[in-house]
Amino acid sequence: MSILGVESVVYGVEDLALCTRFWDDFGLNPVSRSESEVVFDVATGSRVILRKIDDPTLPAAYFPGSGVRETVFGVDTPEALEKLVAGLATDREVRRDPDGTAHFSADDGTTLALRVWHKKPVLSRPDPVNAPGQIVRLNLHRKWIVRTRPKTINHVVYFSDDYVSAFEFFRDRLGFRLTDHSKANGIFCRADGTYEHHTVFWVTTRHAALKGKKGYAHIAFGVDDIDEVMIAANYMQEHGWSEDRPYTPGLNRHRISSAIYYYFPCPAGGDAEIHCDTDYLDDNWIPRAWEIKFGALLWSSVAPGLHGPEGMTWDVKPDPYGASLEEYRLGRW
Repeated sequence: MSILGVESVVYGVEDLALCTRFWDDFGLNPVSRSESEVVFDVATGSRVILRKIDDPTLPAAYFPGSGVRETVFGVDTPEALEKLVAGLATDREVRRDPDGTAHFSADDGTTLALRVWHKKPVLSRPDPVNAPGQIVRLNLHRKWIVRTRPKTINHVVYFSDDYVSAFEFFRDRLGFRLTDHSKANGIFCRADGTYEHHTVFWVTTRHAALKGKKGYAHIAFGVDDIDEVMIAANYMQEHGWSEDRPYTPGLNRHRISSAIYYYFPCPAGGDAEIHCDTDYLDDNWIPRAWEIKFGALLWSSVAPGLHGPEGMTWDVKPDPYGASLEEYRLGRW
């Protein structure tokens, strides 16, 4: 075990007050506020840090507008941190802070950091789910939730001109594991010290709508169950945060990761995702390669047909050694 997941995401934002209100309404825990920086956290200790877009402490921008300017991954021990830093320093600049945090850039320009992280344990107690013939909640009423409080930052998503090379950097230099490959679409991968389906996902910029797109796409937060997801959706809409747009609106379940999720356009940049019931994995997991149309499908509450046409064939294959990555390079699909 080495990298435990996302310790912090550092945003550069155009409107600090507006973004602060968004994350307040989203249910994050406020930690500190000043005229130049606002910090929130969740139950694990993962943080969302907001700074003004022209703050000199931010890494140089590699995409226009507001968004995550640096993703900080938490490492379990000082020894593991120094081992990772030594490997990175062989071919790139690594800048150290007095507390040992190491700042660097990936091969595709994504700005990253590593620091020792004492990740807090999280206890979740979702209500048991009844089904016909399977009664697991007898003479008990479901608890009623008033506010959603995210417990984890599960993953960050980036756009990439070459998503395979972007993944290979994380695999070869940071020890990430291939989880799933949605062919011609993107790669999901997991940090070695986490169980969530993915810690990072890269989306290809080869899609027509994404030509020239750089950098950050969205961040995802984990909650206990679908009730919390729905309460978050209701609360955010009631407080003026509309999710109206032409793609994947409403409540969804993703085909690849199984997660039930909801997206909100975020004034800090990209989207804010809240989700539950995602797949959890360890190193016994066998990666899969999905045909793009099937791998990109989802069940949606308001977008009929995205679950796939009736009779659609199952086109997913085990990919334990990442052979589909070479197929990508050879242009076989």
